[in-house]
Amino acid sequence: MASPTPAPVKKVPIHLQSAQNRLYIKRGHVVNHDGMQQADVYIEDGTVRYVGSGADFVVPGGCRTIDAAGKLVMPGGIDPHTHFQLEFGGTVSVDDFYKGTKAAVAGGTTTILDFVLPKKGESLLEAYDTWRARADPKVVCDYGLHVGITWWSKSVRDEMKILCQERGVNSFKCFMAYKGLYQLNDSELYEVFETCKELGAVAMVHAENGDIIAKNVTKLLSEGVTGPEGHELSRTEEVEAEATNRACVIAHQTKAPLYVTRVTSKLAAEQLSQAKRRGQVVYGETLASSLGCTLTNVKPNALVYYTTSPPIRKDPETPRHLVKFLALDDLQTTGSDNCTFNRNQKELGLKDFSKIPNGVNGVEDRMSVVWEKGVQSGLIDPQRFVAITSTNAAKIFNLYPRKGRIAHGSDADLIIWDPKAVRTISASTHHQACDFNIFEGMKCHGVPEFVIVRGRVCVEYDLIRVAEGQGSFLETPVYPSFVYDALNGTVSDYGSDEKHARNGIQSLDLNSKSSHDVDIPDAYALPEKYIPGPALSVISGDSQLSTPHSARGHRPDGTKNMQESTFSISEELDKSEARSCIRVRAPPGGKSTGFW
Repeated sequence: MASPTPAPVKKVPIHLQSAQNRLYIKRGHVVNHDGMQQADVYIEDGTVRYVGSGADFVVPGGCRTIDAAGKLVMPGGIDPHTHFQLEFGGTVSVDDFYKGTKAAVAGGTTTILDFVLPKKGESLLEAYDTWRARADPKVVCDYGLHVGITWWSKSVRDEMKILCQERGVNSFKCFMAYKGLYQLNDSELYEVFETCKELGAVAMVHAENGDIIAKNVTKLLSEGVTGPEGHELSRTEEVEAEATNRACVIAHQTKAPLYVTRVTSKLAAEQLSQAKRRGQVVYGETLASSLGCTLTNVKPNALVYYTTSPPIRKDPETPRHLVKFLALDDLQTTGSDNCTFNRNQKELGLKDFSKIPNGVNGVEDRMSVVWEKGVQSGLIDPQRFVAITSTNAAKIFNLYPRKGRIAHGSDADLIIWDPKAVRTISASTHHQACDFNIFEGMKCHGVPEFVIVRGRVCVEYDLIRVAEGQGSFLETPVYPSFVYDALNGTVSDYGSDEKHARNGIQSLDLNSKSSHDVDIPDAYALPEKYIPGPALSVISGDSQLSTPHSARGHRPDGTKNMQESTFSISEELDKSEARSCIRVRAPPGGKSTGFW
């Protein structure tokens, strides 16, 4: 009998085999959403195995070491809103899952969540399979999927259940805009939200009043307003705010948790703020494009390239307002809504704004833009930066603490960030496929010098080394405790450290007017010697390897074990084995409490 044909072995390029090796990051400032400490980080087999003092750690042989002195070591970004290889407006976005995720990694984002958008009448399961077939062979980082509810029937309800129970999906997006294409009416929204609650999923919504927009578009075109300026005129801030409030009301009636995508205006953010203060479980996402751009100084003939929905706003104060809402936790996440089209694709609607393919770039520049507009401007601190670029998305979509945290057992998705480095955004140097960049010429303080994806060093200064298909699909389980504990009024599993999830700059006057004529102080300077404080003392209790700070400056580096090249810290090690690998210092006159 012939022996069975062996399964093909997936070859991994030599420069990516570091995932099987060991990586030691020393002397960095490790920043999580709820605390910061000077600490070393040890990574093995794509997982964080140790976070703590270098004095208490023996570095194994055959381990690469990166010196992160003067740098921040933070969780890799999670972009909860991308549209790669999307068919829209008779054309297809130019960033596919390879180019898009490569650009994401280049900018410090190590996980993306894309949207399955079925055509009206199409099976949700078939659309899901289409997206998986597009993404699985190409992604260079881990990814998950939201699924759009673009039409409603009993079969859609049944397929939502299958997606939740068998396909790793826990979030469904409805559209209140795009009349005749994706828009659902209020009764359908009610039923979708109700179904999400029954399934333990998160209801998502694109909030704009599609009926008003359709009327405005018809009116403007009939009056001869055909250029790209008509786009924003057809969907003003109050049109977004009205739909946001209506979505909150419907969600409250169904007792469902609600996530409002791409909030672009102060008025809409205020609606979420009010709903939250009424006790609703609502979350809001704003975008890099709305934080980094306004239409104030954009020339009329260039507006076509900035067209997206809801629109980037004209008011020059809008970005600052949105950052304040992020600082106050009225908005929780920042996405890119990356949906890129080249100039010639955008210009298909140059003489009829209703035909402009909607979407802009942002997946590569999101992290730097948020740092520049938030931390560098003094409105948020590095902890809040981690929350709004990574941790909150991980919690809402049930990926935490595997993602969105640097702690024992977390995936080794992290960035080494230089807060003092400066880069200028340009289409000539970006990695996205589009031939222009809406942030062109913007100077950003804060650059990811190293980006590590599941233990692989994929970005090292300006060198990017990735391979198609090295990422994996992430299942997002139903009933995320962060969301449903809040919905049920129970205490979160994450404990008292949640109080640190908000902005940590206590003296910040969030009600002050913007002053563009005064010098902005250095928003965050690394201390010469670390001085512990109440909000910046230790990594939180949900990290098994929290280590107290010392005010004596940098700790000693880990001692390198040149003999033991097969060293491993794994879940299988018993306590005696672990103690043989790690030296624990006892306090003067005290007893060692051991590693565990």
